[in-house]
Amino acid sequence: MFTGIVETTGTLKNIHNDRNNFEVTVQVENHEIFLSDCQIGDSISCSGICLTVIEFDAKENWFKLGISVETLRRTTIEKMWTNAGDSINLERAMGSGNHRFGGHYVQGHVDTIAEIIAADEEGDSVNFKYKLRDLEYTKYIVEKGYLTVDGASLTVTFVDDNLGVFGVSMIKHTREVLAKRPIGSFVNIEVDLTGKMIAKQVELYMNKFTK
Repeated sequence: MFTGIVETTGTLKNIHNDRNNFEVTVQVENHEIFLSDCQIGDSISCSGICLTVIEFDAKENWFKLGISVETLRRTTIEKMWTNAGDSINLERAMGSGNHRFGGHYVQGHVDTIAEIIAADEEGDSVNFKYKLRDLEYTKYIVEKGYLTVDGASLTVTFVDDNLGVFGVSMIKHTREVLAKRPIGSFVNIEVDLTGKMIAKQVELYMNKFTK
């Protein structure tokens, strides 16, 4: 479980892109204690994808991830994780301490991907527009609701159900924390789990009256 509050970024160090045995090594940037309590089998959100640590070195500040074929189908990994030196967003799993809970409940289970189609400056913020690959997920996106874009918890500013397009607005601080993505890039999208659960229950209930 995550919050969608990105802690730092990581650099793709080694990419073993055999589809049947896809492994990636990530070098953590600007966060010396990120792996201080890491254990084999821990979950780390990597640009919104909950992935399992299979090897790490806390002193050298790197960790290795194993990636399933299902994850490759759902996410941007095959499109965007192609070059050593590229950056991804990182967040450790939620702890049990007395920290304040920002963002929203995030599983790291990516639903679909979206293309960045616009980035318009407005004051100190930038308004981004995204187009979903799988339009059926539009029904779970609502104005002033939330979702994650590459692991970052963001508020939806508008949604066009017919086109599968939605927008978010990012302040300067958020943009500085996140890995940079130009227009035309693809990002991982996780919609609000609550909306999916409600939709499922309503569907099951209504089916009782249509049989």
